[in-house]
Parts: sequence; structure tokens; C-alpha cells
Amino acid sequence: MMSDADAIGDQVDQADAVEDRLGEADSEDPTFDWWIILPAAAVVLATVGWGLFGPESFAGFASAALSFVVENLGWAFVIFGTVFVVFMIVVAVTKFGSIRLGGDDEAPEFRTVSWIAMMFAAGMGIGLMFYGATEPLTFYREGVPAHQPQEVGTALAGTLFHWTLHPWSIYAIVGLAIAYSTFRLGRRQLISSAFIPLIGEKGARGGLGRLIDTLAIIATIFGTATSLGVGALQIRAGLSASGLVDSPGTGTIVGIVSVLTLAFIVSAVSGVGKGIQYLSNANMIMAAILAIFVFVVGPTVSLLNLIPTALSSYFAQFFEMAGRTAVSADGTAGEWLGGWTIFYWAWWISWSPFVGMFLARISRGRTIREFTIGVLVVPSLVSVVWFSIFGGTAITLEQSGNSIWGDGTAESQLFNLLHQLPGGTIMGVVAVILLGTFFITSADSASTVMGTLSQHGRPDATPWVSALWGLMTAAVGMVMLTASEDSLANLQSITIVAASPFLLIVVGLMVALVKDLSNDVLYLDHRSQQAFAARLARERRIHAEHVRAEELKARRQKRLANRNRQTPMK
Repeated sequence: MMSDADAIGDQVDQADAVEDRLGEADSEDPTFDWWIILPAAAVVLATVGWGLFGPESFAGFASAALSFVVENLGWAFVIFGTVFVVFMIVVAVTKFGSIRLGGDDEAPEFRTVSWIAMMFAAGMGIGLMFYGATEPLTFYREGVPAHQPQEVGTALAGTLFHWTLHPWSIYAIVGLAIAYSTFRLGRRQLISSAFIPLIGEKGARGGLGRLIDTLAIIATIFGTATSLGVGALQIRAGLSASGLVDSPGTGTIVGIVSVLTLAFIVSAVSGVGKGIQYLSNANMIMAAILAIFVFVVGPTVSLLNLIPTALSSYFAQFFEMAGRTAVSADGTAGEWLGGWTIFYWAWWISWSPFVGMFLARISRGRTIREFTIGVLVVPSLVSVVWFSIFGGTAITLEQSGNSIWGDGTAESQLFNLLHQLPGGTIMGVVAVILLGTFFITSADSASTVMGTLSQHGRPDATPWVSALWGLMTAAVGMVMLTASEDSLANLQSITIVAASPFLLIVVGLMVALVKDLSNDVLYLDHRSQQAFAARLARERRIHAEHVRAEELKARRQKRLANRNRQTPMK
């Protein structure tokens, strides 16, 4: 077994070589790892072909596969969803939290304000636009398992459960593993590299490592395709609500996806550069304007009351929500979980390679404790405010008899809400533009990550490779939208199935990360200090016991001498 001294020596040598190894990785030729590219592309092309030429059987498979996963693996999603939260909290509060994602004296790459702003950007996306009003309203109207309809606190608590600590803990595990492996140890920027403590360098560069990176690409493709799909559905609803398109159908969906994909490809081929940076900043500004507009023009006082209600209900019902499985509510919760909680956990897992790598890139120089607090708290607060504003407004309108429910289609309810407010038609156009820019930036960022994974961890992937991955992602999204009439169900079903294998990867990352951290020079130094303190305390205790024994012996001898002097001689 390696001693602490040997491990510290190895760690120091690794730390000295980090910058050299990172520099070598950046300067490598843009070679392609075809053992990753071809299997991932084959899965994507097979899915697209099946959806195009056998849409009915494709939709049937998606439904059957969903049922199988929910019935047989739903418990794993439910249990590990909360395990991930506990794991990140424990890592942050223990001595691991003081370890820096980089050199011991390395300063953060970004100022805290900029870092938080980028966290905010990562926390915003198509999902918040799509579900911001409809999810709390659905839970309010229809109730959740073991609860009755019209429970405001329960509706908001269920929504926050899906959008706060749980998803960001998943992202944090992947991001932390990549950041530590890359910036602390100088490994390649690949998910497989974070598994070196479990499978070794040879395994990470061999077939098992390639399988891990292939699963990461597949999960990212289907997770991103789901986001692009729901975005396209909502853009279609927005175009209809604004009167720009009459009776939009499947052709409209194809046109929306095609136009936005073309815009993304132009961006990707020309390089990420400042264009996407400007779009990301525009996303934040437009999202903030949209939220402030609804807050100010909508039922402001009611929304202020709903924020503490949402938070208190979330914490009060946390363990009930965390323990809800298919046998809950007298065995009737399975279908609800498949459409909501398990779908979300699978969606977040499928997004974790993309978001995790993004978080890793912007967090160099932060301590693990800073990383955890930033990643878990900042985006969670954004979600609390966002859903309190949009969900709270939807519920308040429902209570006042001005329901935005309409025909029950989720994609139209945001625009139904906006159009009930003064100036809402203009803001509806802003929402459509925002959805389009989210589509482009999401596809661009995710495809860049896939390019990195398929090019041996190069931070700056070849643009046309990233563009091809983005094109495949858009194709998957379009197929899932057009394979059957129930587009949203297709998106949910395929996402859950595709993300199921990657659940094991995230669990493995926890184990690998703990092994890496346990051999970190700072942690080993802490252990040495603990061992020295324990030895010192033991020696002090032995010395104190020896002193007490000597004192007792001296007292006994003194008493004996006194008795001898007092006893008269016969």
C-alpha cells in the first residue's frame, strides 16, 4: 500500500506537471477519436432513420421503453437524485472543501461577480421558459401524488424540487470531477480521465474510457435534442399567439428547427468567439426584462407573498418529495413520476456532460467549497425567483378566474399569460426571440463539448466537427417532434431511456472523485497533521498518566513513612 509520504510526493510531481500537460493537450493536432465518433454517430443515425421510416414503431418503442425504465429503474433515479445532493454538501463541509481546482496558490480565473453571472447564464434556458408557468399551474390544478388540487405551497414546492438543488448537484458532480482532474492533476479534459483512479490510465485511454465518453455524447445529444424540441414547440405557439403564423403544424416545426439550426451552424463554423458571448449576454438581459415585466405589471404583492411560501413548503415537504416512488399514493404515483420527476432527473443527467464541462471551465482557481456553494446556491435562487414570478402569476390568474390553461398545451401557456398583461403582446415577441437565441446558444455550447469529447479532450474543438454534432442533435429533435402527435411524450420517453446508462457514470464519478481527493496533497497533509496531533495527544496522555502514577506512588510512600514514624517500638 502506498504511504502518505509517497502519495504526497506523487501529488507534488503531478502538480508541477499540470501546466505542461495542459499545454501539450492544447497543442495536439486535431485528431479524431473514431472509436468514439462512429458508435455515437451510428446510434444517432439509427434513431433518426427509425423515426423517419417507422414513426409508429418508434413512438411505440419510446413508450414501452419508458414504462420499463420507470417500473424497473425508477427507484435508482429517485434514490441517487438525493444521494447526489447529500454527496456535494458533505464534500463541501469536510476538509475536501479547502482543496483548490488548480494550483495551491492559483487565483480564480474569473472575478466572483463575473463567475456568478455565468452561473446565472447556465441556470437559464429553454426549460425555464417552457415550464416556468405551466408546471406550477399543472400541479395546482391537478395536484401531486398524495395531495389534493389547489394547494399553492405544494404546487410550488414540487416545482422547486425539480429545478433547484437536485439538478445542480448532478451538474456539480460532473463539473467538479472534470475540473479537479483537468486543472489540479493536468489530465485530458474528458469524463473518462476522471475515472483514472478506478480504471487506471490505460483503461481511461482504452475501450472502457471510450465507452464512457461515447455514452456522454449520446446522453448530451438526446438531452439537448429535448431542449431544442420543447423550444421549437414553444416558438411555434408564440408565432401563433402573435398572429404571425396561422394554424401552424408540423411544417412550421420543421421550418423553425431548420432556420435555427442553420443559424447555429453558421455560428459554429465561424468559431464560438464573441458572437455566442454576445448572444449569451443578450439572453440574460432579455430573460431579466421578461421576469421584471411580469413581476411589475402582474400581481406584484401576491408574488412577494408566494416566495416565502414556496421556500417554506419546499423545505417542509423535502423528504416526502425525495422519497416518492412508484408505490407512493397507494401505487398510483408511477405514471406521474415518469412524466415529471424521473423525466427531469434523466434530463438533468443527460445535460450533465455539457453543463458540467461548462462549470469546470469557468471555475478554475476556486476551492471546492466555493464551487459547491456557487453551483448549488446561485442557480437555485434564480429558479426560486423565476418560478415564483411566472408560476405564481399563473396560479393567481387561475384563482381570479382568468385562467391561462387554454386547451392544456404547455407550450402555449406562457404566451397566454403574457397576453393577459398590458403590453404582453410585445413581450410575447421578446419571448419568441429569447427562445430562438437560447436554441442557438444551447446547440452551440453542447456541440462544442461533444467536439471536445470526440477529439481527445481538446478545449477548442474543430468547428466543423462541432457543427456536425449539432446537426445530428437537431435531426434527433426534429424526428422526436414529428414521429407522432404527442411530441412532448416522445421527447420525455427517449430522454429517459438515453440517460439511464449515464446514471451509472455519474455514480462512478462520485467514487472516482473521492479516491482522487483522498490522495490530494492538502488532504494528506491534513491527515498527517491529524495523525501527529493524535500521537502528540497520546504521548501527553501517557506522560500525564505516568506523572499521576508517580504522584500516587510518592503519596503512598509518604503515608507509609508517616505510619512507621507514628508506630511505637515494642
